[in-house]
Amino acid sequence: MDNFPAILGVYSLQLDSDIGTGGTTSRHDNVTYWYARQLSQKEFEVQPLNAHHVPSGVRSVLTEMNFLRQYTPEPSYYRIHTVPALETLKRKILMGQEAFASGDLNEAERQFIKALMIDDKNIDANYGLGEVYSQQKDFEKLKTVLDTLLGLDEAFTYEYRQKFNQFGISLRKNGHYDESIRYYEKSLEIVDSDENVYFNLARVYFEKGQNELCVGSLEAALALNPGFIEAQKFLKYCSKQA
Repeated sequence: MDNFPAILGVYSLQLDSDIGTGGTTSRHDNVTYWYARQLSQKEFEVQPLNAHHVPSGVRSVLTEMNFLRQYTPEPSYYRIHTVPALETLKRKILMGQEAFASGDLNEAERQFIKALMIDDKNIDANYGLGEVYSQQKDFEKLKTVLDTLLGLDEAFTYEYRQKFNQFGISLRKNGHYDESIRYYEKSLEIVDSDENVYFNLARVYFEKGQNELCVGSLEAALALNPGFIEAQKFLKYCSKQA
């Protein structure tokens, strides 16, 4: 059975362009490099490489025919440049996560920042740095990281659900209520069928003393999942309080 998605490596894309006008016009080859994955038998995904040779930025999905016709495999480039860069990036993120787990927030911050110097859009590193600043209650730095995450739709997808939940809980527990609301509302813009997001949003509204909004979020959670026991209990409690 096929196991997708599958990493294909680095591919190049060559685009011809004209430079100059009239008799001075000349052809110029513009070559860019892309990280490629095969999503299914007929779909391929490409993502541009940044200056540090790692995939970063918007992903595009192509049909098999378009991918094979336009992109050329670059195995040497992948082996020499991208693989070592990805290993370095992964190592710095892991070191940051280990430092955070042990309570060394300064070292965690240092390692996550090093990772972001390689890929400033890396979701794991941004989530990690956000948790550091949430714990430190450094509002200005937290806001910068949060703005970055809010601009990365991929950060709210199922693939990053565990990171997403951890960060949302960290925002709420450390009293960053408005930031937490922005965060959950962004998630609902992308996927509005997750009852857990509505439930977590209700908890933030409750702690802010906004009972009506809390009840509305709980009702939305229960509309998606009527058997959501925790939401049922929370709604009953809020009704008694009202």
